Amino acid sequence: MEIFNNLIFGFSVALSLQNLIYCFVGVFVGTAIGVLPGVGPLVTIAMLLPLTFNLPPIPALIMLAGIYYGSQYGGSTTSILMNLPGETASVVTCIDGYQMAKQGRAGPALAIAAIGSFAAGSVGTLLIALFGPPLAEAALKFGASEYFSLMLMALVAAACLSSGDMVKSLAMVVLGLLLGIIGTDVNSGMARFSFGIAELTDGMGFTVIAVGLFAVSEIVKNLETKERGDVFTSKIKNIMPTVADLKSSFWPIVRGTAVGSFFGALPGTGPAISSFSAYMVEKKASKTPERFGKGAIEGVAGPESANNAAAQTAFIPTLTLGIPGSGTMALMLGALTIQGIAPGPQVMTSKPDLFWGLIASMWIGNAMLVVLNLPLVGMWVQLLKIPYRWLFPSIIMFCAVGNYSINNSAMDLYLVGIMGILGYILVKLECPPAPLILGFVLGPLMEENLRRALLISRGDPTVFFTRPISLAFMIASAAILFTMIMPSIRKRKIEAYEGGGGGGP
Repeated sequence: MEIFNNLIFGFSVALSLQNLIYCFVGVFVGTAIGVLPGVGPLVTIAMLLPLTFNLPPIPALIMLAGIYYGSQYGGSTTSILMNLPGETASVVTCIDGYQMAKQGRAGPALAIAAIGSFAAGSVGTLLIALFGPPLAEAALKFGASEYFSLMLMALVAAACLSSGDMVKSLAMVVLGLLLGIIGTDVNSGMARFSFGIAELTDGMGFTVIAVGLFAVSEIVKNLETKERGDVFTSKIKNIMPTVADLKSSFWPIVRGTAVGSFFGALPGTGPAISSFSAYMVEKKASKTPERFGKGAIEGVAGPESANNAAAQTAFIPTLTLGIPGSGTMALMLGALTIQGIAPGPQVMTSKPDLFWGLIASMWIGNAMLVVLNLPLVGMWVQLLKIPYRWLFPSIIMFCAVGNYSINNSAMDLYLVGIMGILGYILVKLECPPAPLILGFVLGPLMEENLRRALLISRGDPTVFFTRPISLAFMIASAAILFTMIMPSIRKRKIEAYEGGGGGGP
């Protein structure tokens, strides 16, 4: 009964005129960003983060959350109409969605994507409301050693489960941890890694890292690629799916929601892995798997439901434990700290209007997205025709103005440029930047809890292994590392065996 009272309270917060406006702005911008290939939610949130500095906490978080899950909706439009994903999670939708468009069924494909996204998003939001409070209550019993072990597990999982080379991902986590400790040591008062630069004695700003690493580097990367082709169609007919389409899509939506809800709550996974997994599940479950890749509507319903469910449930560890599971969630956590709110389980008790207002706004935002995605398809199609070279000057301007307005410091703009160059180099070296931002966000918190735990235990490092919950997290970290390393070790042994002539005559 308590959860219903909390949700009623949340809706009373979310339905205020100010919060409704910011929710609409968030989902509208998110949809537009999802439609535009090469931008994505990570870049957009990083770009708009400085602008939320002067906003109240609740509208700021509602808007940023709307951008995140709104982009998951918008990504399906460009995937279906252009065979070009607006962001990573929509890659799988291209496979069958574009084939449906070529067969004259772009309308039903877009409708099923919107319906599946709405259903999955609603279920994901309900899961936050159900599992968030008990998880936060359990986390209130954590001590310093438990928090350190939990953050270590989150970073290891994020590095091991992210796309790309695991060693490079772990290196990015370490680089993020090093960037996070730049500034003045709290205990000794000594400046660390500031290199005599006065502006660095307070550390590097979160928005500087986020904007430079994601927005600026992404712009440079996109400018060196060829302009996208023509939109497949500018007029969509027969948007509503048939009864047969709805029947064929029902169970894929259910299964996709389940897959996305599971992966979304895990650190380092996110919507992309969820959508790929859901597509494979549908192909395995289908009695006619040969239809996939040729316009099967199940191939649209499952992945689109999965990536939206993952986008919602990713908020569970972020809001309740203060542990971001992805780069985008790290930006959301950064938005909390910018507003002066300490992330963690105490947010639910100290800021109930923020927690429950944000959850209620997700239902409202998902309803808004259905209205935005179906009747306004024609407008999104026209948006696809804007050349990217016309957009990037505006994006750079927003990045510069937003960062400068926070501290009125030219040094921040220099640092954004440096981080942009670093981000571009990392992209060229195929080093994923998301683990770096996770390390940067969690680094100071990890150091604080490490010192506190060792202070309480009088310098005894076994405190992390003698406390049961902390030990469980440590074992989980080791298990994740072992699971990810073993295939490469086995592969090297096989190569060495075959290279040594042990493979037979």
